Amino acid sequence: MTKHSKTLWTTALALGLLLDLLFWKQSPGINFTLYSLTCVAAGFFLLRVNRQRAAGKTYWLLPLIAAFAAIVCIRAEPLTVLMTAAFTLFLMVVLSNTFLGGRWLNYGIADYVAAFFSVAVSAVSRPMSFSAEVRKERVGSGEAHSRPKIWPYLRGLVFAIPIVAVFASLLASADPVFSGELSELLGFFSIENLPQYLFRLAYILIAGYLLLGVILHASAKSQDEKLIGEEKPLLAPFLGFTEAMIVLGSVAILFAAFVVVQFQYFFGGQANITTAGYTYAEYARRGFGELVTVAFFSLLLIAGLGNITQKEGRAERWWFSAVSILIVLLVGIMLVSAYQRLVLYEEAYGFSRLRTYTHAALIWVGLLLSAVVALQILQRDRYLAAAALTAALGFAITLAFVNVDGLIVRENVQRANERKELDVPYLVSLSTDSVPALAEAYESPSTGRETRDATGAALLCRSKMAPRTGDGDWRSFTFSKWQADMALQRVQNELAGYRVIDETWPVRISSPLGTTYECYGKVLD
Repeated sequence: MTKHSKTLWTTALALGLLLDLLFWKQSPGINFTLYSLTCVAAGFFLLRVNRQRAAGKTYWLLPLIAAFAAIVCIRAEPLTVLMTAAFTLFLMVVLSNTFLGGRWLNYGIADYVAAFFSVAVSAVSRPMSFSAEVRKERVGSGEAHSRPKIWPYLRGLVFAIPIVAVFASLLASADPVFSGELSELLGFFSIENLPQYLFRLAYILIAGYLLLGVILHASAKSQDEKLIGEEKPLLAPFLGFTEAMIVLGSVAILFAAFVVVQFQYFFGGQANITTAGYTYAEYARRGFGELVTVAFFSLLLIAGLGNITQKEGRAERWWFSAVSILIVLLVGIMLVSAYQRLVLYEEAYGFSRLRTYTHAALIWVGLLLSAVVALQILQRDRYLAAAALTAALGFAITLAFVNVDGLIVRENVQRANERKELDVPYLVSLSTDSVPALAEAYESPSTGRETRDATGAALLCRSKMAPRTGDGDWRSFTFSKWQADMALQRVQNELAGYRVIDETWPVRISSPLGTTYECYGKVLD
């Protein structure tokens, strides 16, 4: 890479400058998508210039990176944006660490942890060692004294500044338009802005430096020659088979007893629950979190025991897998129970973000548990990390695909059509992802009269609280904001019957049916 040192440094600094241009005083949107893809493209270009090609399986990471980076400029719901942005950066780190080797699917948990530490260390240290190598080569080739000096440039600027200043003042006096443009330019370079410019210059240089380190890591340390625990287990099995089976068997008996109770008075219907002294909402709220926690720790138990238990012979491996499968089946029944508790909770209080996240999480936790058992049967414990990564990526993609805030609107509107309360302030608090669904509910002929009245109030609240997409900077553009803007424009004329009572906090709106709503707070009858 030393032959292309100028290209490397120039590209890295350009990426640092692009970071500033795209993100300074801007919220994430299309700028994140553009910057992520530009960094990946720049890395591939620099490594190709150095005649280094990516391994075949490394290319599988590219559509994943592109998809997650794109979601950031499509959705606005906070957790969806946070997870997809985090996974974009995560996959870019994996790309840097496996560029030449392409064995990221074979990584274990320890390999992923080691990869992050390795890339982080390279990002800090490799640019310095790279610069030392370049200087050493230049000294050896006699190029050290041929580098351009900076002092002639500085002296030229000292001579040029007063001369240019005189001519600029004369031209400003001759043309008022030019004078205004010159004043604006000089205002940009005002001494009052110097701390801001120094801060921005500092993080531009730091960003370029770190990005160069990541690219150099991909060039020198991404062969994946040896993976942790591939030849020799990281932790040799030490627990006896009998002890492990006692642990698994005891857990299986406990889970079976719990499931029997569930069948007795939960799956049996509401009458059994109320007889036990609980309402549906109390029962759901009390047990849901605990069941999800049990499922999570069951996963850790099976995976952990599978790695540390001494299993000699086919029979012991079969018995271990059989009991593990039994536990997973029982946990699956518990997850069904947890799902039903969640449905009960939603029937009592409606949909929310947390409850919607949990719907998706339960499905992926169930799939992950099944994958753990399959890997135990096939003796492919190394792929546990890949299974967990797949479940996590699948969960994030599911949130983006279903449009969490839009789903909340649709489900709560349907619930309101069944004569249940619609929490208008909560709908208003959702992201711009919810606005198209609100507009569809307001325009739908199947929406009840009172529900339509409430959704119209929510739409007017949204139009009062958020600027239009066209008023913002293109760098923060998201399709979510654009679609929300189009939906609000489409129904604007139909909201003429609503009246803003008070535009001070909290904004209050009077509806055509005579109901007064607060954009923040409870409904006022």
